[in-house]
Amino acid sequence: MPVPQHVFDPPFNIIRCSHVVLDVTDLAASVDFYAEIIGLHVEDRDDATAYLRGSEEHQHHSLVLRQADRPAAARLGFRVGGEADLDKAGSFFAENGLIYSFVDRPFQGRTLHVTDPFGFRLELTASIEKRPHLLRRYELYKGCHPQRLDHFNVFAAETQDTIDFYARLGFRLTEYAEEDGENGRIAAAWMHRKGNVHDFAITNGRGPRLHHFAYWVPGPLNIIHLCDVMASRGLGLERGPGRHGISNAFFLYVRDPDGHRIELYCSDYQTMDHDHEPLRWSLRDPRRQTLWGAPAPRSWFEQGSEFLGETVREPAFVADVMIAD
Repeated sequence: MPVPQHVFDPPFNIIRCSHVVLDVTDLAASVDFYAEIIGLHVEDRDDATAYLRGSEEHQHHSLVLRQADRPAAARLGFRVGGEADLDKAGSFFAENGLIYSFVDRPFQGRTLHVTDPFGFRLELTASIEKRPHLLRRYELYKGCHPQRLDHFNVFAAETQDTIDFYARLGFRLTEYAEEDGENGRIAAAWMHRKGNVHDFAITNGRGPRLHHFAYWVPGPLNIIHLCDVMASRGLGLERGPGRHGISNAFFLYVRDPDGHRIELYCSDYQTMDHDHEPLRWSLRDPRRQTLWGAPAPRSWFEQGSEFLGETVREPAFVADVMIAD
């Protein structure tokens, strides 16, 4: 499958991933998990919604938890460069046959809602209310000291088409996993806007579903400490700790009370140069998933959070990946 070319003049300017909105079935239990175990800071909360952020973040929230009857991924949030970019985004979506709307969201103001052609529910905002960052408020640190939201990873049924669509929006490819052979298909792609390995990763699978969202932490010892915190609370780890070949990141994957997957993540690298070349990985390279050679568990390939109101489709092809049984 073709590797997309970098686009440096997209139709509107997405700055970075900014926040994720999740539906949860027990708001109190979810807030306890994300605040007391993971270590995010609760900025505002009522009986229906909680807003949390990392220590480094000036914006009011990067995680929104909503009380609901069933768990779901409600929205993936991206920041754009300014109010004019929201209008340009609306024009682009209209020209491409996508229905969008402007809504007013607490602490965000004017927000554009759209569902992309593949079922991923997005919201774009030019501003989020500012709060003093908590970077030097060490007395507030808990869990693994999450600093900032880093990226989203999704299961996409139409992997190549999804990659191509986001490349049109200026997302630049940093690394990708591809089948070997002359007609090898891309099974996963890591794409960025902010100059690190990714804001948005696209993985072949039953989709649309959210695979995980990730917070950046100061270092590997923070992740090791979270393992101890999880164990002391009687909670298991889904995958890790370990080091990815892709992105070079030290990682840990855990699940919240509703099964939403969160990655804690550090040690990736910069990619902002205009001539940064994407790195290809063979699907059969055991260092791709984990540099140390350990494959991921089956749940990591098969389980994810469905997007609210979207029908999950089978993938256009089934990738032959290495699974730890």
